[in-house]
Amino acid sequence: MANKSTADKVATIQKGYALEGATIELGAAIVDGELHKDAPVRLPLSMMNRHGLVAGATGTGKTVTLHMMAEQLSTAGVPVFLADIKGDLSGLATAAPGSEKLAKRTESIGQAWSGKTFPVEFLALGGDGDGIPVRATITSFGPILLSRVLELNDTQESSLQLVFHFADKNNLELVDLKDLRAVIQFLTADEGKEALKELGGLSKATAGVILRELVALEAQGMERFFGEPEFDTAELLRTAPDGRGVISCLELPTLQTKPMVFSTFLMWLLADLFEDLPEAGDLDKPKLVFFLDEAHLLFNDASKAFLEAITTTVRLIRSKGVGIFFVTQTPKDVPADVLGQLANRIQHALRAFTPEDAKALKATVSTFPVSDYDLEETLTSAGIGEAVVTVMNERGAPTPVALTRLRAPESIMGPSAVELVRSTVAGSALLAKYGTAVDNVSAYEKLTGKAGASTGAAAPGQPPVPSPDVFVPSSPDPTAIEDEARRIEEEILGRPSSRQPGGWQPGGGGHGAEEAPPPASRRQAPQSGGMMEDITGALGGVLGSGLKSMARSMGTQLGRELLRGVFGTSSRRRR
Repeated sequence: MANKSTADKVATIQKGYALEGATIELGAAIVDGELHKDAPVRLPLSMMNRHGLVAGATGTGKTVTLHMMAEQLSTAGVPVFLADIKGDLSGLATAAPGSEKLAKRTESIGQAWSGKTFPVEFLALGGDGDGIPVRATITSFGPILLSRVLELNDTQESSLQLVFHFADKNNLELVDLKDLRAVIQFLTADEGKEALKELGGLSKATAGVILRELVALEAQGMERFFGEPEFDTAELLRTAPDGRGVISCLELPTLQTKPMVFSTFLMWLLADLFEDLPEAGDLDKPKLVFFLDEAHLLFNDASKAFLEAITTTVRLIRSKGVGIFFVTQTPKDVPADVLGQLANRIQHALRAFTPEDAKALKATVSTFPVSDYDLEETLTSAGIGEAVVTVMNERGAPTPVALTRLRAPESIMGPSAVELVRSTVAGSALLAKYGTAVDNVSAYEKLTGKAGASTGAAAPGQPPVPSPDVFVPSSPDPTAIEDEARRIEEEILGRPSSRQPGGWQPGGGGHGAEEAPPPASRRQAPQSGGMMEDITGALGGVLGSGLKSMARSMGTQLGRELLRGVFGTSSRRRR
């Protein structure tokens, strides 16, 4: 290899990146210190669901690379998800101004550049910032991801799974933090002694530890991230009217001090997509490309269950048409089982200032195919906006390693004006759907006997405003409706009902003097269709609106018999 001429090296790259299908243009190759715009480096669009890694030291241009790739994916009709940690990816909504320096760079790599805007949907975790609020219910989030946020150990994580099991079994909806807190308080109180004993592996002391962590989480203002309406991850798969993919940009600058929260929420989005999407096989282009920034935060001090769930998700979600790109500083930040599944590599410069840096450099070099470059030297001398690239070609083989001068984005590399972001959010079709938090009847109201509902966010731990849609003591006898629900369930399933005679009670008994009966109509019916929805519709037409609401409630209980997802996640949309 040392005797190869520059022309031979260039020819190797030209041949290796001579792809036939649609591609993402990354830039032009640099060989022996010279830029060759006749040796373009590109990534096949059809291989982007084989996942990838964008790595490099701070300040080497990783975010600009994401920016540039997102633009081209959108142009190709592929939706994109980006986590905007520094706040500068909002610039995708604003066309970049030209300059003499920019024109010189783009001409040198053969890029036909022009300033453009792209269709961006601005999201904000829990409404914390300028964007459509993204919330998850506690039950959907699941025990494994929640344990990660609470920083529980393996034993405490297992105990939390038992709490979720108890809530699922007893039709206690865990919507927000106060619901989970109410369930744990019930289990640790005198009235929950028998239920706690039946759970076996859950000790009162461990339940107390989890309860304290929940209270600490609420004290940090984290309760706003959990609740309803829950964000439907199908919103990430939309295209604009002109056919371009919508770029969903999740604003996270105010969460830099809470890295565990935002990294785990990103994993929830992926897990929910994984459970919802059907198998798709090999596609000409992915349904979605998901960029997971600051990926090392996912894996730091992660439990075995959490790591196994990530590995399984990454391995299997590609067959559902989703590509994941992990963005971090070195490949060492990603566990070997996950790294082995990242076929597309864009490695920006690394620094070797310390012995630990030198070790990371050697480890990074060892993950690349044999090449015509001295990668240790190349990776420490690469400039800003340059990266070492190898990707999977259309035949599934790795392309030659190429030091690449990357293309320039066509929208501004910085934040859009605040007024533009806010006007975009105000005009979004998603604002009416997710803009206002609601607090429906759930575990807290059932366990405290304070049935109620409101159209706005309730204060943490406080009962919502009563509503006529919810059973109160003067309402018709709920036991009769429960008995009718049992009868209908038995007719549909052809087996004894799982409902207990005499109505609902924590642990499965009858109504107590101070217990709140279940509401006749608690939540909006699942949006997806299917057999259960057909049954609900038929029952509603025959029996009237009251029993239709009851049938929906029954459908929710039947859905609880389904297994939770790979992260222990569960969604009403899948019930």
